[in-house]
Amino acid sequence: MLELSDRELLDKFAIPETRNEAFNLLVHQYQKRIYYHIRKIVLDHDDADDIMQNVFMKAFRALDKFREDSKISTWLYKIATNESITFLNAKKKRSLIPLGDVENQLSQNLESDSYFTGDQIQMKLQQAILTLPEKQRLVFNLKYFEEMKYEEMSEILGTSVGALKASFHHAVKKIEFFIKNL
Repeated sequence: MLELSDRELLDKFAIPETRNEAFNLLVHQYQKRIYYHIRKIVLDHDDADDIMQNVFMKAFRALDKFREDSKISTWLYKIATNESITFLNAKKKRSLIPLGDVENQLSQNLESDSYFTGDQIQMKLQQAILTLPEKQRLVFNLKYFEEMKYEEMSEILGTSVGALKASFHHAVKKIEFFIKNL
């Protein structure tokens, strides 16, 4: 399927006759990346799938108001991050599980997840990532897995580049410590 630039997508979306086609192209271009970004935050396939649908519904409703202050991908990552965090916060409130136990529950869900295709090393890495504070976990996932530049992360997370670099550094040190002490 054809990949369009942000400008081409926005121009097509602005025309009522090609709006649906433009949106379908946008979903096709970003669906996989957005899904895996969400999945790294919430870990559960079904939850990630539901959140991804919410992300694209919000994007559809707001795309005609997109100000082009950033790339469409950055905007989608920001929506996905916010939706994922909102979902996890709601899950914590609903389950009445102490904050520290949520990570244990996510880890157990990961171990029993039939959609998880990683090997034992990948499982240990994911468990180490779960021990990180939420912000460090987000920064680590975006930098390590998405290979995102700090400037783009800054737009998504609303944090300075320096703070993001520090968060990533601390996250790496904590993961190294976790894996060495298994």
